[in-house]
Amino acid sequence: MSDYSASIAVQIKALPRQVAAAVELIDNGNTVPFISRYRKEATGGLDEEQIRTIEQSLRRLRELDQRRETILGSIQEQGKLTPELEAQIRAVETRTALEDLYQPYKPKRRTRASIAREKGLEGLADLILQQVHENQSAEKIASRFVNDAVPSVDAALEGARDIVAETISDNPEVRRKTRDKALQWGLIRSEKIDAADDPRQVYALYYQYECRVDLLRPHQVLALNRGEAEKALRIRLDIAERDWQAAVASEFRVDRRSPLADQLILAITDGAERLLLPAIERDIRSLLTEKAEARAIAVFADNLRALLSQPPITGHVVLGIDPGFRTGCKVAVVDATGKVLATETIYPHEPQQQRQAALAALKQLVHRFGVSILSIGNGTASRETEQLAVELIREEPGVRYLITSEAGASVYSASPLARAELTGMDVSLRGAVSIARRVQDPLAELVKIDPKSIGIGLYQHDVNQKQLDETLQGVVESVVNRVGVDVNTASPALLTYVSGIGPKLAEAIVAYRNEKGGFRSRTEFKKVSGLGPRAFQQAAGFLRILGGDQPLDSSAIHPESYPAAEALLQKGKIALASALEDRQRLLDHLLERTSLPALAEELNVGEPTLVDICEQLVRPGRDPRQDLPAPILRSDVLSMEDLNPGMTLQGTVRNVVDFGAFIDIGVKQDGLLHRSQVPSGTYLKVGDVLTVKILRIDIDRGRIGLGWVEKGN
Repeated sequence: MSDYSASIAVQIKALPRQVAAAVELIDNGNTVPFISRYRKEATGGLDEEQIRTIEQSLRRLRELDQRRETILGSIQEQGKLTPELEAQIRAVETRTALEDLYQPYKPKRRTRASIAREKGLEGLADLILQQVHENQSAEKIASRFVNDAVPSVDAALEGARDIVAETISDNPEVRRKTRDKALQWGLIRSEKIDAADDPRQVYALYYQYECRVDLLRPHQVLALNRGEAEKALRIRLDIAERDWQAAVASEFRVDRRSPLADQLILAITDGAERLLLPAIERDIRSLLTEKAEARAIAVFADNLRALLSQPPITGHVVLGIDPGFRTGCKVAVVDATGKVLATETIYPHEPQQQRQAALAALKQLVHRFGVSILSIGNGTASRETEQLAVELIREEPGVRYLITSEAGASVYSASPLARAELTGMDVSLRGAVSIARRVQDPLAELVKIDPKSIGIGLYQHDVNQKQLDETLQGVVESVVNRVGVDVNTASPALLTYVSGIGPKLAEAIVAYRNEKGGFRSRTEFKKVSGLGPRAFQQAAGFLRILGGDQPLDSSAIHPESYPAAEALLQKGKIALASALEDRQRLLDHLLERTSLPALAEELNVGEPTLVDICEQLVRPGRDPRQDLPAPILRSDVLSMEDLNPGMTLQGTVRNVVDFGAFIDIGVKQDGLLHRSQVPSGTYLKVGDVLTVKILRIDIDRGRIGLGWVEKGN
């Protein structure tokens, strides 16, 4: 563990003892959210991102060590493991370097070299590699190796060259040096395959394309990979002859005085073209893809985190509309708690064109249930439905609308969870319910959907799916636990992501809640079937009970810290029921009379935990999403024809990618704020509200170019 801790500590810029403490907690079955929130004293305050990095790095290092031991065992079985080789294998720190060392000893299928060895030509290959000085011609030397399996001198030399070519290609240093040169100076070239069908010119940029390997951006790598997979592009890596020749010459030097010099030159050329360069091309493409996928997954994760962290719009009755043409617009009204009040289907668009009837139906729902917000899905017929909403709002000025991403709504509608939640409701109407609820609490609704179906990021189907799933699950877990969950109202889908819970316990909690009419205290969690001491410890601080028997149960204070919290309340004469300003004043007064370290020692609690307790006593259960900008509520609609260059508008970031951000500015097509327009050091995330200006409009191609507007301008 000490070696792991030291290397990981450098990576995350922490102390080895901090990493060692986190590793021990992880190995003991603690979750990342629990460690980062409730074990700050042990880890020295490592944050969640650092602890997740420790968890991932730990897994990677252990997998590397497992592979290391497998390789050592394989070479040992062959009887070829020397102390020097073992020391080299144990010293390398990357999978690539480890596989390079193993390459000469890796069991291979029958190759030209292995066949030549079977014919007894390894001795001749050794002479070529040694560049022996003999007063004989190459043919004369080779004649000594002619036998029943080797009918001629030419056959002997050819077979020996095959062995030499493979030996050169398998040499770890040759591979490393060639790879290093290729990573720095290699050229990726792509061209259109003549017979390729690319009617939309998706890959036109790459029909005749060339870029140095070290200058390729992640999204370009993934675009090239997809074009190749769809048989639209042919891709190759060009490595300058001088680069691979220098790598070979550093390990295998041609001696012109040797009669076998020409044989080595022939073997080098053959080995490079047939074995070394294709292997290096595979390595480089794999490394580029690995890095590009990691970047794409990181962007996807950032977008998902920001989307799930969007502030809820509470206290409103919401009318959700899932737009459509032929099948009509599905409508659902939900109250402030998300309960479905009414559903309906209206037909304002082609082919039925029942616009006035649809408008009358919406007005009736608004009046009957006190609707204050319309949530319109952003799919087919979205902007046409938006026009209808604006007509309604002109007559109902107290109502506002917003466009909501409906990505994944159809996936949810057909899911077992939707069937259980909306029993008896037609599947076509469930999407409208989801669109309405996404406004009220994006997190609670979106956790019901596979993150990959939420419609953010790029190339999510092209990257490593296992790695993507693990990363996105970690993001959802992180946001859910940071926000906290009301255990008496949360769906099983939301409870599943709570630290220490999972699907089975989530169902058990809901079943207990339904049977008993809700939880009155956190201690009651222990009565849930299957929820033992370990799960209670991991979960209790993230599960909130509002209006229960113990006021602290509504906060993020862990039950294990209740004695310290209650002692602090008593010492400061603070009442949780008092106004926020009074609690803050009394707490400040207490801290003026004594230092934080002294108070922590008196209460027998760590300083980081005491800081968290103080924060929660002032604002128990505060939702961190409330600090973010609220969604833009609109009352009028624009079309692309209404836009003019230079016009400034407010917009919401819908997706962030490597080359910029897509901004919803209230027209049918999102605009692109290219990364060149974003000030250096500015980090955009999904949900950010920006003021942008129109730079370019291409109505035919449906493209809008946006520029940055500094605040205050």
